[in-house]
Amino acid sequence: MKDMKEKIEPHNDSDLLKDLKNSDEYLLEKAPGIIAERKRLGLEGLVGGLQAVIINTEPERQRATAEELLRYTGLKFEGAFQDDEYRTCVLKTPVYRGFRSADFLVRSRVKGKTSDPFYQLNLAPKSRHLPNTRLETFVFETKDIEKYVSIQKSQGFEFLTDGIVRMDNYSFIQTVPSKFTGNSLGFIQWAGEKERYETSGSRTLDWDMKKPKLDHLQNVRWLDHAATRVKAQDRDLAIIEFMKLTNYNFDFAIYVKPSNSITSVARLTPADFAMVFTSGISPYISNELSGPTEKFIYNYGSRVHHIAFQTEEIEDTYSSLVRDEMKFLIELVGSPEEGLKQTFTEPSKNTLLVNEYIHRYGDFDGFFSKSNVTLLTEATGKQ
Repeated sequence: MKDMKEKIEPHNDSDLLKDLKNSDEYLLEKAPGIIAERKRLGLEGLVGGLQAVIINTEPERQRATAEELLRYTGLKFEGAFQDDEYRTCVLKTPVYRGFRSADFLVRSRVKGKTSDPFYQLNLAPKSRHLPNTRLETFVFETKDIEKYVSIQKSQGFEFLTDGIVRMDNYSFIQTVPSKFTGNSLGFIQWAGEKERYETSGSRTLDWDMKKPKLDHLQNVRWLDHAATRVKAQDRDLAIIEFMKLTNYNFDFAIYVKPSNSITSVARLTPADFAMVFTSGISPYISNELSGPTEKFIYNYGSRVHHIAFQTEEIEDTYSSLVRDEMKFLIELVGSPEEGLKQTFTEPSKNTLLVNEYIHRYGDFDGFFSKSNVTLLTEATGKQ
């Protein structure tokens, strides 16, 4: 994995690590300058909302991953194809009130680990048995990819390809995996029919994958947010990096001190997909002393922990999922009076991802509640 030339370096000094106690002061101090710099460079408004997420799997688990998502979410099968690099299954959500959620591209590499820049990131104690598996990339739409790449290269950011990948229907590029999150960010500019990922060089696969006819799946709607676990010492730098690469801004953080955990939220607008970063308040010492967030990172590495779906009729939907043998880390938490209800599933055996189902009630204008975040954070200690 290449290092970013950008002057965003992890904290390496042992004394600083020993004394680190995260707060929002640094982020709140830096955020206005980052926004001003985006405007000066011409980046403001150049990157839009989330277009797709790319989940890479072991080849033998790819179909099972797609079947699992069809069975437990509102996603529907759109098609599958293969090119020189990937075998790709495309899953989409239905359009709700004129709004379509991010697409899911479930992939496996044709050439195996030799072509996988994420491979070394997947070799933590509890993830090494799936060395090619993780949610790798968040893809955002841009209206001028050439301008975007030129600006970001001048700022020292590096990409997985020397140039923009030109397809008949779109142009695409993605960053090298982040040293802070392990995630890559992709950027796509459509030249033809939007949300069509198959190209003239692709071979259509005969995957006729049926969605189970389960009424409760109609309640599981769009992708609300995704949460990445990052080390305590990398929390600020991960959020700053994300702000510099997108038009997202740091919004707020919830501290769960008994669990040594911070949940930080970055948003584009209140209506868009949100990016969540969960870290320790203090750096890792041991599994016994450092709390569930830092313990997860020790066991699995920095990576996306869960993907959260907006869910209607959440009580009935949860009961139906339980009857359909979905396993959960925690029962529903929250209430209409508190403004929202949430739950976490056990991690998928195919992707290591947890599904979150979330519902916000009525005129609740918040994003999370501290009580829910506390209970959900504690539940991740079971992983």
